[in-house]
Amino acid sequence: SRFDIYRKVPKDLTQPTTTGAVISICCILFISFMIFNDLLAYIFIDVRSELFVDDPGREGKIDVSVNVSFPAMPCEYSTITDVGVDIQDENGRHEVGFVGKTEKIPIDHGVGCRFESSFEINKVPGNFHLSTHSAQSQPDTPDMRHVIHSIKFGDKILNELKGSFNPLANKDTTGSQTLATHEYILKIVPTVFESIGGKITTAYQYTFGHKEYVAYHHSGKIIPAVWFKYELQPITVKMTEMRQSFYMFLTSICAVVGGTFTVAGIIDSFVFTMSEMWKKHELGKLT
Repeated sequence: SRFDIYRKVPKDLTQPTTTGAVISICCILFISFMIFNDLLAYIFIDVRSELFVDDPGREGKIDVSVNVSFPAMPCEYSTITDVGVDIQDENGRHEVGFVGKTEKIPIDHGVGCRFESSFEINKVPGNFHLSTHSAQSQPDTPDMRHVIHSIKFGDKILNELKGSFNPLANKDTTGSQTLATHEYILKIVPTVFESIGGKITTAYQYTFGHKEYVAYHHSGKIIPAVWFKYELQPITVKMTEMRQSFYMFLTSICAVVGGTFTVAGIIDSFVFTMSEMWKKHELGKLT
């Protein structure tokens, strides 16, 4: 027992006080609150982000999915029948009327058309645009006003993950000029997401700028279009799911309990000493 560093004070030598009781109750409440917060931090998964220079994902290719509605453009003239989306880039690719993995959905009783397509682009600056440029017959008054439901790049990623993975969602241009061409400038940032289980997903965040103007064909006729001009950034964002280790959880609990009791003991001792001095002063015993 002589090796005991936690020496015990006999109970009859201790003195309980009202102030000590109040401090003890506050101390217990504070410890309970801190332990509850530490428990939440241990249970829930956090996402840590970091930046580095890299180009992840499949060599030279990016998956793109497009979902856009044209309320005033019938499907017979839109780019989703025998033509399709036009794709160009600085690698020399020039594909007109892409129709692979495309679907047309008439809306508003055939007055409008919903365009859904998925394709690949090279990891170089370029553009893709939706228009009637390659259609065999052109409408008299082409109306490319639209509502964008989604423009996404890369693998499918969880919607609840914070980021700019689909900033063009719900972009509505139906209030713009009828014959206007719309141009979107996209700055694409590669993003790697690693789940708590080690699964790696490669997606792409992006920002955009938008402008509209009236464009004339060499024949002098106005043929509007919806352009998406993109450029990849050299910076990659890595987002990693992490959970606090059990060791850190225990360390935090011990720090909270020990630190709180120590500080509370100092406060209680100070209040008790000052109260005793005040009592002596009232009795005239303080010299």
